[in-house]
Amino acid sequence: MSFSITIIIIITTVAISLYVSENLDLKHKMLFNPAKVYYHNEWHRLFSHAFIHADLIHLGINMFVLYFFGQYVELFFTLKFGSLGLLYFITLYTGGILFASLPALRKNKDNPVYNSLGASGAVSAVLFSSIILDPTNTIYIYAAIPMPAIVFGVLYVGYEMYMNNRGRTNIAHDAHLLGALFGVLFTIIISPKFVIVNFIQQIQNII
Repeated sequence: MSFSITIIIIITTVAISLYVSENLDLKHKMLFNPAKVYYHNEWHRLFSHAFIHADLIHLGINMFVLYFFGQYVELFFTLKFGSLGLLYFITLYTGGILFASLPALRKNKDNPVYNSLGASGAVSAVLFSSIILDPTNTIYIYAAIPMPAIVFGVLYVGYEMYMNNRGRTNIAHDAHLLGALFGVLFTIIISPKFVIVNFIQQIQNII
């Protein structure tokens, strides 16, 4: 039995997150700390933080979203690009981790007490890749409220921008936004003609 890349990422992330919950020293070494990245060359932190989470709720939400939307994007990439599609999907996920980390690296490199963790940036990249591929797909908010994916995407971006400007939260809303942006741009770059034409046609069908 072969597992998809999405399932492998989920299993790996769950296993590491649960393991470090009992190994706080290792968890501390995996946190995204911009000062240690910038001044101590601990570059692994740019990626390792995406495989650990604050608690089970944080882990569960990210992996739930990744499970449903990751498999869709991975299947699309594989059908369109063959084995190269798997490489594209891995690049989408890891690129989302890195791209989403850039704002905090710039803003907090002189703040030694700043730490962050979680796969939200990468998951946002995958989610918005699926939205740009299938904007009319129905997304259920809280498993009960249906809406077109593109509407959800607009509301999501608006909310994250509002909360990012508002500040005073422990959530890296700018990372969510950058992850989403990376997901859209990367998906367009690897297949610009198909993605743009398909997106426009689907939007026209619901107008």
